[in-house]
Amino acid sequence: MTDRYCVFGNPIGHSKSPAIHAAFAAQTGETLEYTAIEAPLDDFADAWRTFIVQGGRGANVTVPFKEEAYRLCDVLSSRARRAGAVNTLLLGKNGQSSDAKVYGDTTDGVGLVHDLKQHGVALEGRRILVLGAGGAVRGVLEPLLAASPTSLLVANRTAAKAEALAQDFADLGAIRGGGFEGVSGPFDLVINGTSASLAGDLPPLPDALFADGATAYDMMYGAEPTVFLRWAAARGARCLDGLGMLVAQAAESFFQWRGKRPETAPVLAELRRSL
Repeated sequence: MTDRYCVFGNPIGHSKSPAIHAAFAAQTGETLEYTAIEAPLDDFADAWRTFIVQGGRGANVTVPFKEEAYRLCDVLSSRARRAGAVNTLLLGKNGQSSDAKVYGDTTDGVGLVHDLKQHGVALEGRRILVLGAGGAVRGVLEPLLAASPTSLLVANRTAAKAEALAQDFADLGAIRGGGFEGVSGPFDLVINGTSASLAGDLPPLPDALFADGATAYDMMYGAEPTVFLRWAAARGARCLDGLGMLVAQAAESFFQWRGKRPETAPVLAELRRSL
């Protein structure tokens, strides 16, 4: 039987994951089936169990099921425990069919850091600002702090939420949290982890936010730059969107499932052309 994988979400019709993993499989010579499954909002656990009965070996998980996926796992990676969420499920250690345990990981932060490095963005010794304090941000803080920035500020509309999030990661490095009103630059890297710019909204940020040579990174992506990236470009920042992060986190999932690490550059280039 062909090993089956999927991405769970709701909605999920827009997902690019099937195309990404089909390209990875072709590149690495792996035989597998990867589909998108819209799980019911009130019963993700049953959708996962049904998928396993039908030959499923692993899955990606996107909005709004990452926390539910976390609760399904028998074994969690350290970064998944930190994030309190899972975007990668694997049945059996290293895909071994004799192991019925469910393993969970979050690869979003690995994907972000990989994409930044691919673009030559240095993290060590740099001043980083991360906008937002939701699940998307929580999933990337550990890999960012592991890169040893000089400082990392989490800013959020609700200051208390950012402060609590920073406290959860305080043992990993120089991190603090606060409200948007307390943000003052300059920063070497500003990461937008909110979805506000997709709705045409921007956090109240000072014009003097970016250091010379700074990078602005939006974890969202689209055919056109987001509002945040347009704002950042007008203030002299180098701008990157989250499409590379999407491909890189998928590559990390693929490696965990199949033991082969695909090349992301050609897949990213094809996706970019298709937007």
